[in-house]
Amino acid sequence: MAFPIPNHLPRKGNPQDVSTRILSAISDTTSKALTAQVASSWVAELDDAIYSTKKRIKERIQEDLPLFDRQLETSRSVQDRLRSLTVNVDDLSHSLSDSESGLIPRLLRDLAAHASLAQEATDASVKMEAVEHLALCRREYGNLKSSVAEGKLPEAKSSCALLQNLLHEAPASLTGAKLFRDLSREFQALKARIDEQLDDVYSRSVVISALEIAIRPEVQVRQSETFITLPSILSSLSSEPMSVHLSTFRRDLTTHFIEHLSKQPSSVVSDEEEDIPGTRRYRLTSFPSPPDSEDRSSRLDNLSIILSFLDIHLFPYVPVAHLKSFKQSLCKPITSAVLQNVLIPALPSSLGQLPEFLKLADRAVKFEKEYISGVLADTGHDKEIKAWVGGISGHYERKRRMEILDRARATVVEQDDPNHTFRAEVIAQPEATPIKIEAVQGDVDALNGSAWGLDDEKEGGANGDDAVDEDGWGLDDDEPAPEPEPEPPAESAAKAEDPAAAWGWNDEEEATAVEDNPDQMEDDNPWDDDPWNDPPAEPEQKVPPPLPLSPQPKPATRLEKFSAKAKTGRSSVDSPTATPLPPSMPTTPSLPPPLPIATKMSDKRPETLKVPLSVIKESYLVSDRVKEILNAVRSALQESKEFSAAKIFSSTSSSSPPGTLLMQTAPLVLDLYRALYPVKFALELEESPARSMRYSNDCLHLSKELDQVELGTGSVKDKMTECKDRLRVVGDSWFYYSIEKEERAIGNILSEADGFVDLADEEQFDECETAVNEALRHVRRLAQQWKPILQKSKYYTAVGLAAEAALTRVLSDILALSDIPEVESHKLSELCRILNALEGLFGEDPEQPSMVVAYVPSWLKFSYLSELMEASIADITYLFEEGALVDFEIEELVKLIRALFADTPLRTNTINKIMKGHPAPR
Repeated sequence: MAFPIPNHLPRKGNPQDVSTRILSAISDTTSKALTAQVASSWVAELDDAIYSTKKRIKERIQEDLPLFDRQLETSRSVQDRLRSLTVNVDDLSHSLSDSESGLIPRLLRDLAAHASLAQEATDASVKMEAVEHLALCRREYGNLKSSVAEGKLPEAKSSCALLQNLLHEAPASLTGAKLFRDLSREFQALKARIDEQLDDVYSRSVVISALEIAIRPEVQVRQSETFITLPSILSSLSSEPMSVHLSTFRRDLTTHFIEHLSKQPSSVVSDEEEDIPGTRRYRLTSFPSPPDSEDRSSRLDNLSIILSFLDIHLFPYVPVAHLKSFKQSLCKPITSAVLQNVLIPALPSSLGQLPEFLKLADRAVKFEKEYISGVLADTGHDKEIKAWVGGISGHYERKRRMEILDRARATVVEQDDPNHTFRAEVIAQPEATPIKIEAVQGDVDALNGSAWGLDDEKEGGANGDDAVDEDGWGLDDDEPAPEPEPEPPAESAAKAEDPAAAWGWNDEEEATAVEDNPDQMEDDNPWDDDPWNDPPAEPEQKVPPPLPLSPQPKPATRLEKFSAKAKTGRSSVDSPTATPLPPSMPTTPSLPPPLPIATKMSDKRPETLKVPLSVIKESYLVSDRVKEILNAVRSALQESKEFSAAKIFSSTSSSSPPGTLLMQTAPLVLDLYRALYPVKFALELEESPARSMRYSNDCLHLSKELDQVELGTGSVKDKMTECKDRLRVVGDSWFYYSIEKEERAIGNILSEADGFVDLADEEQFDECETAVNEALRHVRRLAQQWKPILQKSKYYTAVGLAAEAALTRVLSDILALSDIPEVESHKLSELCRILNALEGLFGEDPEQPSMVVAYVPSWLKFSYLSELMEASIADITYLFEEGALVDFEIEELVKLIRALFADTPLRTNTINKIMKGHPAPR
């Protein structure tokens, strides 16, 4: 193994030969250094190198001369063999490639001659095949042309098919020939002519029009003497034209015969006649029949005649490939025509006509079995006519239900006629009868004695001088007590009682006050003609006339001396039914009589409330449409019973027993009325208080009358009971909704008063007075509209709630005032007294006490409020101690006293006394 040379040792350069070294020297020598001597040295060096090389070669040969000789001999032998092989190759190449005698040129010439012969043979074979095929096409074309010329269309159709196959299978060498293209065009023209002739003979063989179907078994081809039969025509038609012809025939048959004959009374005649000598024509003709004498089963007979005619003269000749589908396509139109045009329109609307209709239905079932399933070979499992006939019971009931509901819908949406109403009576039970209030009058003589206690003051003058005057306003502190005057006439007494006359305003506004005075509106008031037509109830106790009052009395003082004779009873206003109060305490003659304000408030608060125990009949207004709705309900229930009792159908013919659907129609009529009427007349119900109350009456009367109707059985009875309850709820809801709507309207009217503030301003006072007057007129208008409609008890309830809304709003606004100056208090009292006219709405007999307390819970509180606006602290203290102000909350009284009176020790003492609570009833 050689020792590796380290990398740091210098490497020996590659040895260079002489020529390379000399050439390098020549290239390195510049032109100036190049001399002849240098060049001679380079030549001498080369010569030396050549000589040295030759010498080494000779020495090398001499070293192994025998081996050199053998190699030399071998190389000479190889050269000889190479020269011999070259000569032989050249001779062989000449033998093969010579253009004249060479093997390859001779072979190529022979192959070219063979290919030419093969092509000639092929051309001859193709030409012969084309000529033979063309000869076949020519022969068939000639047959086709002759058949067409002679009118032999079936043979022409066969030749046409054969020629078409020949043309389709023509050799490729023939298809490009001009002769072949001309033959193809001639063939297409003949084919189109054949199709036209076939269509022509078919159109003359099978003819259908609006009134006739004609079928010719044989038809002569035009421009020939050949007759072609119908089977040949139908079999010769191609598949696509055949489908088109059958589709057109089905359409015309359905339109002109199936639909027409199933809708219109007609008669159908089938006959046979000679068309032209030697040919026949089968004809089916329809004729209109008089509609009055028509039997609907004749329509089925007409359809039977049509199908029998087609089954004999057409169906046997239709190709098998089209016959089944053609028959199936007729099944649906015929079935629909029988159902929609024969059976369903003939379904009767009365029970007595059903037996005759069932005969027609049985005839339709037989028709379906014999013709649709038999002649038309309908293989479907659904027999529609049979299935429909099996459900005739349900179909009849559904038809009657739709008729009943349609009539009910027309009744509901019919416009209201005020003349189409009636009055229904209702018995008001004692517990629901409005309260009759009987006033218990005290000892008149005791109260008429010294009306204002002036004699007492004369007898006890010291006490009169030393007593403290509790007049809150202090206007009469220095005035002497007036002398008793003679009793004024009735007109003066009435004027003295008039609140407006007390302020002296009626002198200037007497004309305008007439509108707000219920007594002066009697001529324009509808209450004179009692719409309820009820005789006035006999009062159980005569009410004595009111006590006479002295004119211009001085406000009384020392209310602690008020006689127990003038105490007022407390009636409950929390509910319409009030319990009688205990009788008044015995009169004490030594005590002074009550002051005028207390006397007037005693008149407003009766001492006893008595409820009559007799049964009272009341009436209310109801629309005539309610009778029609009730008649529809009764008719549906009665018809259901009759239908179920007739036993015309078996219970297995439908999923539910006969009569069930008719029975279910009764509650649907009620549902339709309840749902449709408020929507149809929504605007009228919203704008007319009378209309909404009458709708409430209608629903309640309908609910009440349903109690007298047999409500059916099972689920229908439950549904009818539910409808009855819902009608009652709807009636009550509309009653109170109408009242609430008017309460909101009254609230909006009184909102124009702006809380009754700043009444010292005349413009503000006029606006408040206008608002209060408008509220009064609104309530009166409601009373005028509601009284002819509502029964008495509900009328008083409705008007009472409307009046309560007005009083409550005025009460809340006045009690909310934090400061009421003297001028404003008088004006507030005047405004309050305007609404006192509402009392006239709650009485029919002027000789009987008003029932306003029973129906307007805030009436007493409102009445006392108008008086408290002008009362002194002494008056308020007296009324509080006597229990007359129990309608007021303690906080309301305290706030009212603080608003009316200045902050004085007397006011503080009074407030402290009131803060202890209302006195216990005695």
